[in-house]
Amino acid sequence: MANQVIRIGTRDSQLAVWQANTVKNLLQSKGVESELVFIKSEGDEDLITPLYQMGVQGIFTKSLDVALLNNRIDIAVHSMKDVPTQLASGIVQAAVLERASYKDVLVFKNSTDFLFDKNVDAIIATSSIRRKAQWLYHYANHKIENLRGNVNTRLKKLEDSNWNGAIFAKAGLERIELLPPNHVDLDWMLPAPAQGAVVVVCRESDHHLQSALLPLNHLPTAICTKAERDFLKTLQGGCTTPISALALIYNDQLILKGTVFSVDGKNKFEIELKKNISASETIGIDAANEILKMGGAEIIETIRDAKK
Repeated sequence: MANQVIRIGTRDSQLAVWQANTVKNLLQSKGVESELVFIKSEGDEDLITPLYQMGVQGIFTKSLDVALLNNRIDIAVHSMKDVPTQLASGIVQAAVLERASYKDVLVFKNSTDFLFDKNVDAIIATSSIRRKAQWLYHYANHKIENLRGNVNTRLKKLEDSNWNGAIFAKAGLERIELLPPNHVDLDWMLPAPAQGAVVVVCRESDHHLQSALLPLNHLPTAICTKAERDFLKTLQGGCTTPISALALIYNDQLILKGTVFSVDGKNKFEIELKKNISASETIGIDAANEILKMGGAEIIETIRDAKK
């Protein structure tokens, strides 16, 4: 293992490269050499179609999965929120890095007056159906525009547009030092499951590599993201469903909050569960089943029918 140069597969966006280099540096600190291998994803090539209309699971991860299974790379590094809850056959989660901010932020153009007067019309940009639904729940009269591309592209599109603001993941902007002063934290917006976390995956058969990656795993983040992704998986949701979840650890307690919205933001079901960490293995599944009983199943079924 010590003589092997690990091939790290990554997309070529600035944020993806930052994430891959973080893993590279962590491996180097453990005495393991590695190099980056750049792979284009479908999500990078089509920057026009809204993500929720593309109908592809793992739109940002599929190309890397193929490269991994074809032995072109040894590991792949992803924003964990982009990874399908069901990994491709033959691929396993090897490490989750310590989570950064899980929050969403609004980057605004001129002022934030429209945030305080809900009667004021505004145009907000996002490609996320989750963000769209939550925004419309708070601001039903606002118009939502589609915004695709990497972080740099989206910031430039905002600058050149007539939009009042656009929604971004705070962690992504902070990691590449692009968080502008004209932003506000959206503390009321529940994030995508595993938002702010970076995951490393490898081939299931590569046990030596799994052992080498284990020291990179941050257990509290792994516990929280598992609960959030179990919630998403049980609801059978993905980027085409407005599902949000956040798990936090306080002392020995794991607290999970989850929501399901209708696409238009008019209907909302929410849940909060708290369990001792030692008994929290199924907290995400339990929370999702409660949401389904409340009526969340009808929202999810309606969204599925609309896609047929």
